[in-house]
Amino acid sequence: MKKPFKFKQFSIHQDQCAMKIGTDGVLLGAWASVAEDPYAILDIGAGTGLIALMLAQRANASTIDAIEIDEKAYEQCVENFESSPWGDLLFCYHAGLDEFVDEIEEQYELIVSNPPFYTEEVSSGNTSRDMARQNQSLPFEELLDGASRLLTDQGLFATIIPHKEEVAFLKIAASYNLFPKRITHVKGSPTSEIKRSLLELHFQESQPTIDSLTIELERHQYTQEYIDLTREFYLKM
Repeated sequence: MKKPFKFKQFSIHQDQCAMKIGTDGVLLGAWASVAEDPYAILDIGAGTGLIALMLAQRANASTIDAIEIDEKAYEQCVENFESSPWGDLLFCYHAGLDEFVDEIEEQYELIVSNPPFYTEEVSSGNTSRDMARQNQSLPFEELLDGASRLLTDQGLFATIIPHKEEVAFLKIAASYNLFPKRITHVKGSPTSEIKRSLLELHFQESQPTIDSLTIELERHQYTQEYIDLTREFYLKM
């Protein structure tokens, strides 16, 4: 059994998951706002359970639910939840978003998702990994439709997507009356192009706050803003 990835307050086993822990998930888990003290939180496409666990550490929520369609990832997510300090408030459903939306009565003050986003078909020879990476398994349209139906009127939906998809994503979001409240453009280094967009959406049309985040000044030399964002989690920050 491979060693788990250790964070300051919890560990993640990921040997059964197609998508391993990456910067995107850590960014979203640290960036999503819990300032409004969400009572119920949902993580769509939980994978290892990383983002839900980060939010369990950060928020005072009473319920943190997750959904994961891949069986092996679901089992691993449950294992990671149960071995964490917050096992009693974390619950993972083995379901697709469409069936979850049809069956669940509850709504959530905060919904997060690190969705699959390779719109072009890629094949690594590993079907689970390809499915986890390609948005055919969870198209943006389905994600936004589901989020809009599961979100409370004052709730927030936070996600991370490729920057090149931002305009199209926000256009689809608007058709579900979801509008940007906060946008952070993420660059790997000061000289690189914007690679990711962190988006926080809500049901109110407003002028969004737009800022940027650079991860490294040079290889393994992290910027102060990235250190400040992630220091509660990474062991060596």
